[in-house]
Amino acid sequence: MDGAKTCRITITSECEAIQRLGQELTQVNPFQEISSRRATPQTLQAGIKYCTHAACPVPVGIIKAVEVEAGLALPAEVTIKLSKTPPPSQA
Repeated sequence: MDGAKTCRITITSECEAIQRLGQELTQVNPFQEISSRRATPQTLQAGIKYCTHAACPVPVGIIKAVEVEAGLALPAEVTIKLSKTPPPSQA
């Protein structure tokens, strides 16, 4: 946090799309990032602009980190697990 209303962001990634996102998204207002009722969070706007996959979890991870850094959420592990379940065997 840089003061009460600005969270500075540094992103390190091997993904070129996320590197470009990180070059643009260098600071955010945490209170604007945690609510999409007023406007689309800056982080999600950058995700739409730079992420090549709609399901990229990086923008949401950035928002979660901003929430924790700003004291708006407790640090907790967030996991997305996917598996391909085989169809039930036919008897």
